[in-house]
Amino acid sequence: GMLFTWNGVINIKNEKWKNDFSDLDEFGTSFVDREYSKAYLRHLFVSKEYLAKQIASIHNLAFYLDLVNVAREHILAGDFYSWKNSVVPVLRQRL
Repeated sequence: GMLFTWNGVINIKNEKWKNDFSDLDEFGTSFVDREYSKAYLRHLFVSKEYLAKQIASIHNLAFYLDLVNVAREHILAGDFYSWKNSVVPVLRQRL
């Protein structure tokens, strides 16, 4: 149950998300990021519901598409390496 976000990596199975009814990802670009809360997705994973993996997959695919699009913008702007060096440590954080 790993979710990749602009703020870092979320292990949605962690107890800390049990009562977090905020959007799945405040910066997410997919419909699932606003339709489902962290608490609900955690509940689905804990209950071993197949929908949990579907929601997580849709979120992660949308995140990586956004990441690649932003990276492309920085490549074209000529500042990819400085952008990458600033964003990679944040993306690696465990939330």
